[in-house]
Amino acid sequence: MGFSVILSASRATGDSSGGLRAGLHFAGQTLVEYQARQAVRAGADHVLIAVGVITPVLSQAVDRLGADGIPVALVRDMVSMVRDVPRDRDALLIADGAIVAQAHVDAFGQMQGDALLITDDSRASAPLERIDSGQRWAGLVRVSPALLFDTLDMIGDWDLALTLVRAAVQKGARRVTVPQDDLLEGRVALVDSQQQADLVAQAVISAGTKSGHARGGVEHLLLAPLARRIAPILMRAQVPALQVRVAAIAVGAIALVPVELHWTLSGFSLLLLALLLSEAADRLDELALRSPMMNWVALVPPLMALIGLVLVGGTPLAVDLALMLAILVVANRWRRTGAARAWMILTPGTVLLLLTGAAMAGWLDAGFRVAVLVAIASFGAIILRRHG
Repeated sequence: MGFSVILSASRATGDSSGGLRAGLHFAGQTLVEYQARQAVRAGADHVLIAVGVITPVLSQAVDRLGADGIPVALVRDMVSMVRDVPRDRDALLIADGAIVAQAHVDAFGQMQGDALLITDDSRASAPLERIDSGQRWAGLVRVSPALLFDTLDMIGDWDLALTLVRAAVQKGARRVTVPQDDLLEGRVALVDSQQQADLVAQAVISAGTKSGHARGGVEHLLLAPLARRIAPILMRAQVPALQVRVAAIAVGAIALVPVELHWTLSGFSLLLLALLLSEAADRLDELALRSPMMNWVALVPPLMALIGLVLVGGTPLAVDLALMLAILVVANRWRRTGAARAWMILTPGTVLLLLTGAAMAGWLDAGFRVAVLVAIASFGAIILRRHG
């Protein structure tokens, strides 16, 4: 069974702008969006945000979460909280402005019953809420329905987070201690300004997230590592993943002009750049904890590369190669390549590099024939590894 997550969006920042902590920019989105995506990744199936005032920033954040299939309820008072919180599952509460490493959120998502994430009292933990003489609350608390609703029944003019934490402490909830290194390196923090959020975001981005999906070919071996270097720069510049993806499509479209003019090397270079930008957009989505884009927009840059291959080849063999690659592109994006390893999956980027070398050597026709044979071998590897 899943669990509910309760987020807070009421405390003001220390910035002169007077905005909310929840509205601080973090990892390409607002902080409260990032917290919601963390909880959903850990298994939450019900998201509530306790707010004082519904601001345009919060409304837009809720709309973006809803567009990604994450339904969110805004809660403005105790009556709404009692009505909207499910009574048959635990609730995970994340502190207002808290940034907690995904590993800790995942661990709390797997627990049962009452639990607190705590840290020892030290200079590094000074911004956190003290719970006794030697420990402070590190921003996560998981409570059972009984403790949650008993607490809701007690409080009127309320600070829900701190009241729940005190109730969990009094009940003897399990305590999970955060290593001091997590505090010193920014994996657990309480941010009060955009400057602090930017500093912590750098630590989160540096740690990054790892995709277990083998993208295949040159995209996996060359473009993805380059994208991992580019994406943090784009994220710190607050460039959205969608804008990077649109740029990839634009570069791909521009690349078709030199291809049509038989400037093969220039066209192929631009197509590789378009594929790199597409990889960077995927990486930005990973860093922001968004689900990988699976619709046609994500397929446009590689499909433009296939159009370029057809224009350069100008033969039925080039069309056949493009059609086979199109199937492999869709299978790779939809993760239908089974247990095939990265080097077994033929990709548009691999073929572009192969044909670039062949064109420079004056063997372009032979390059297309080799690419078709490699595509057939790639299909065979995927099928045999799936059913072997």
